[in-house]
Amino acid sequence: MSTDESLTRAEELLKRVEAARAELEQLSTEEGGSPERAIELLGELSELAKAVEEELTRAQRAVEHDADV
Repeated sequence: MSTDESLTRAEELLKRVEAARAELEQLSTEEGGSPERAIELLGELSELAKAVEEELTRAQRAVEHDADV
């Protein structure tokens, strides 16, 4: 996977992080918000953060590889 592809994927994942964060914020301000959904969102945020980190690591490796070539 190229650097650009990894960065594009990371950007897409960050958009999903922002959407989940916004939903979590909305749940926290709503009366009677669902604690179960909040827990699900926290789990999603954790998984997304790991995926973003992986994509950024891939991009870094691709940059390093291109510099070596």
